[in-house]
Formats: sequence, C-alpha cells, structure tokens
Amino acid sequence: MKSKQLNIIEMFKKQPVWFILLSSTILFSVLSGDFLTIRNLSNIVLQSSILGIMAVGMTGLMISGYFDISVGSILALTAAVAVSITGYSIPLAIAATLLCGIILGVINGILVTKAKVNAFIVTLAAMVGVRGLVYVYTGEREIIGLATEFEYLAAGKVAFIPIPIIIWVITIVVAEWALRKTVYGRNAYAIGGDAEATKNAGVPIDKYILGFFMLNGFLVAIAGLVLASRLNAATPTLGIGQEMLVIISVVLGGTKLTGGYGNMIKTVAGVLTIGMIQNGLNILNVHHFYSMLIMGAIFIFVIFMDAKLSKVK
Repeated sequence: MKSKQLNIIEMFKKQPVWFILLSSTILFSVLSGDFLTIRNLSNIVLQSSILGIMAVGMTGLMISGYFDISVGSILALTAAVAVSITGYSIPLAIAATLLCGIILGVINGILVTKAKVNAFIVTLAAMVGVRGLVYVYTGEREIIGLATEFEYLAAGKVAFIPIPIIIWVITIVVAEWALRKTVYGRNAYAIGGDAEATKNAGVPIDKYILGFFMLNGFLVAIAGLVLASRLNAATPTLGIGQEMLVIISVVLGGTKLTGGYGNMIKTVAGVLTIGMIQNGLNILNVHHFYSMLIMGAIFIFVIFMDAKLSKVK
C-alpha cells in the first residue's frame, strides 16, 4: 500500500498536469452525466483552441526565461483590427491583423533587449497601454463584422475537423519540431537555462529573445483572427484575463517560470485541463464569480508547485 502511495506521489511530482487532467475528468464525470460525452469533449477541444494557440507562443517565450502578460490586450486589439477591416477585404484584414501582432511583439522585445527593461514591467505597461488603444480604436463600443464569409475561419471544417483545431495542431507540431530539431529551439532552452553562459558561448541572445517576443505576438494575432471570426464582433473588454489563463496553462504543463524547461505536448495537456475545468464549472452552473475564484486558486497552486518542483530538480 505504501509503495502504491509513493508511486502516486512520484507521478504527481513528475507529471502533475496529467494527474490533474485525469482527476478533473473523473470529478466532473461523476458530478454531471453531460460532461463525458463525445459532443462535450469535442466542444472542450474546440473552445480551448484559441487559448491553445496563444499558449504555444507563450511556451517558447517562457522556455527562454521570459513571459508576456500583455497577450490579453493584444488579442483584443488584433480581433478588433480583423473585424473592422473584413468588410473591405478579408485578405487585407488577415494581413493587417498579423502585422499588428508582430509589431506589438517586436516593440515588447526591443524594450526588453535594447532598453534592458524587465519583461514584467514592459509587458505590464503594454497590457495597460494596448488596452487603452483598444478602447480608442473601437470608440468604446462593440464593432460588428460586415463579412459573413469571415466566419468560416472559426465555423468551417476540413474532413469533419473544425478549422481552429487544425490551426492549433499545426502550430503545436511546428513549434515542437522547432524546439527539438532546430538551433532556434536549442538556443531557447540554453538562454532559459543560463543566459550569461549562452551569451559567452557566442550566441546573440538579444536577437533570439526579440524573435521569441515577435513569434508570440504573431501567434496571439492568429488567435485574434480565430476569435474575431467566431464572434464576428469585437469589444473593448475582449480578452481580459486571458493572459493569466495562458500562463496558468503553460506552467501547469510543466514549463518553468525561470526558463530552461518545457515542451508543447505538456502545454496542450495544461490547456485542456483549464478548458475542462471551465467547461465543467459551466455545466454545473457555477456562478462566474466563483469560477474566477477557483481559477485564481488554481493559479496560486500552479505557482506553488512550480517553485516546489524547481527546488526538487
């Protein structure tokens, strides 16, 4: 019996995200007969796709030892840009949205690498500043999309698979390949593990860090396109709180806040865990305020476990 208990404890220490994912599935399945159905599980994956796309960019950034808490605001601005332009030209809207995300990512990266400002301070300022820009851009009101064809990006399917899920899977595969098989990925781990030693080895770390921020902005913009297509509308408050959900998902997946460790597959598990918890609470009709309280508690728990497991390793 003690041996089994020790094995469970060791599994939790080494793979906490899988343990929590399994526990959440069992818990909500017991509490609601509507949870563990093909339709609902498919809905969880689909609803998690936007968060998942953002988490891909955040994982790469956090592996390198940095993070971005402005992603919720960038999501709102890119969605607003997409919705406002689709009525004129959908290709132009897509290009402008992606460019917007890239520019914001580059600005964050330049301030971190060239101005040498702490990433938390930079992205906190960006979170507030970009949110203000969203209010200005939207005129403090909801923007309604004029091109119904644009909705196909979120509602369309290829071989019965929703397009947002396909986009998410593509970003996961490409990012995991880049992290494991390219110099770009190896240097991300090296910078996160020991930036000074990596710099002394001749690696232009500022160039890589700038690239990680730019890629993060690009992926948030893709998520913004999918969200804009799903809603065919954008509001100034869109994306508030998403930055915390993204970070929770990535850290829950085992990526260290201090950098140097992490992978995309576990991030997917982290995203699905958050998606399951949100879906389960919704099915149980838990009030939104209590849901926020629970997600806050999970965030604290995740940070606590990250600190504990970092000491163990």
